[in-house]
Formats: sequence, C-alpha cells, structure tokens
Amino acid sequence: MAAALTVLVTGGAGYVGSFTVRALQQAGHEVVVFDNLRQGHRSAVCVPLVVGELIDREAVATCFRRWRFDAVIHLAAYTSVRESVTDPNKYVVHNVGGTIVLLEACLRHDVPYLVFSSSSEVYGEARYLPLDEAHPTEPTNPYGATKLQVEHYLRWYDAAYGLRSISLRYFNAAGAALDGSMGEDHRPEEHLIPNAIRGALGLQAFRLTSPVVATPDGTTIRDYVHVLDLAEAHVLALEALRQGHPTDVINLGSGVGYSTRQIIELVQELTGVRFPVERGEARPGEPPIKYASYAKAERVLGWRPRYGIEEIIASAVRWHTRFPHGYPD
Repeated sequence: MAAALTVLVTGGAGYVGSFTVRALQQAGHEVVVFDNLRQGHRSAVCVPLVVGELIDREAVATCFRRWRFDAVIHLAAYTSVRESVTDPNKYVVHNVGGTIVLLEACLRHDVPYLVFSSSSEVYGEARYLPLDEAHPTEPTNPYGATKLQVEHYLRWYDAAYGLRSISLRYFNAAGAALDGSMGEDHRPEEHLIPNAIRGALGLQAFRLTSPVVATPDGTTIRDYVHVLDLAEAHVLALEALRQGHPTDVINLGSGVGYSTRQIIELVQELTGVRFPVERGEARPGEPPIKYASYAKAERVLGWRPRYGIEEIIASAVRWHTRFPHGYPD
C-alpha cells in the first residue's frame, strides 16, 4: 500500500467535497478542509476544518504553515450557472482569483500534486455525443468559463513550475450516501433531483426550470453521476499523479443522458407521489443536451460509474426523507 498523504481539500464542507474527504480517509490519507461555509456545512466535516476565503492570502498562508501538505484537492468554487450569468465578477474573483492564491501557496510550500474539480460546463453546446475530452471547449456561461480558465492556468503552472494536476470534468453530481446519512444540501437548491424529491415529499412546490429546447420531450438532457463515484475518482486521480501521470483533463460521467421530464417521472415512480409540476423561470446559459464519454477515466484511472440513475435517486430519497431540512447547521 502506498504511503499515506496529508491532503488539503478546499471546499471539503460542500456536497462533493464532504464525500471526497471520506473517500480519502478510507484510502488511509490524513485530510484537512479549507472552506468558507457559504455553501458547505460544518456538520458535514469530520476532519480539521479551517474556515476562510481562498482570496484571503493570509488565511491560506496560515493554513499552509500549520500543516505540511503533500497534495491539494481543489473543489472550492461558486457553482450556480444562473448566478454566474447575473454576477460574473463574483465568479471570476473567487473561482479564478482564489485558485491563483491557492496555487501560489502550493508553489511556496512545494506541493507537487493538485486534483481540480472542473465541470462539463467547459464544453458548451455539444457538437457531437458523447462528449469526450477532445471536444471543443466553448462555455456558454461564466461559471464554465472560470473552470476552463483554471484548467489553462494549471497547464501553464506545470510547464513553468512542475506542479502536476488532473482536472476532473464532472457531469451532473447527484445522489447521497447509501444509508441516507449524507447528501446534497444547497441553499438555495437549484438542482433537479433534490428539488423534485422535495416536491414529492411535500417540502416545497416543484418548478420546472428547464428551458424549452430541441430534444424529444422539449427538456434538457443531462448525464448524472453518483457522488460516491465522483469521490472515488478524486482518490484515483491523486494516485495517478503519484504514479507519474502528466497534467491532464478527464471526464466523469455515466455515458447516458436523461431528460428533465424523465428524471421527474423517475422520482414520481420511486416515491409513489405524482406531485404537480409548475413552470418556473427558465435557467439561462443551458445547453440542450450533454452526456459524457468516460473511456479516458476508465483507461487512465481504472474508473467507471458503479451506480445507475435509479440508485442515484433512491439514495437521494433516503437522505431527504431522513433529513428533510438538510444538515443541522
């Protein structure tokens, strides 16, 4: 077994981050979380937690002085496509500017590896399907643009300084711990599956925010990947870097697309509740259809998704049933 590492996880109190922390622990690594708790939850963290903003150089420097990190997994970011369209400056300042501060600290403290949480939003409108890593990158919203800009910086930082990285281009993270003990808790929540489940449980009215698009049922088609599978991929990416893999970008998806209407119907079927569907304000900046090729992830990381869409939704139902109001903080 490879030696344990001390790993900094930025955004480790958030949805994917909290699951990644546990996957790292299960692999035997020591973990520290840096998070501003604006989207994350203190009660989701089971390791040392530093509360701060990545754009705060002194807060980041203090964290790096306190621990000697062998690697960084960088998930901290603002992630709302809708908000990025109305407030792009926030996304540039925090998603790009915060990353630069983090990279400066990595260089100063000789951290050799970084795994970056990127996004399928870097692709924009699909020219062909499934989307592979060679597909042109033409983001249609500022959130995706910030993720792509960081990917560019990471390549340059490797060429100039030898900081190697793997950028993981997630498709739609979904699901919860299989026992319902951890899950998705954004405030406000913009994602389809949790909002549909909350509609089924009578916690809120469900509003359809998919724009009308040219797909068979007129709603957007997306690729959903279980958060447990995503967490595992971060551990595998870190190990690939340790084994000498060069700076790279890798898709994480299931290879299958489901329309918004199909997801609503699956939630209704699995919960047994035919909740009403109201039309809400359409989300801007949304490509009509996206689903991934994960062939490269399988080839480079030995990764493939373990959980299908019904398991994703069923686990999320357990979480929202056990914790209808999310984490207690």
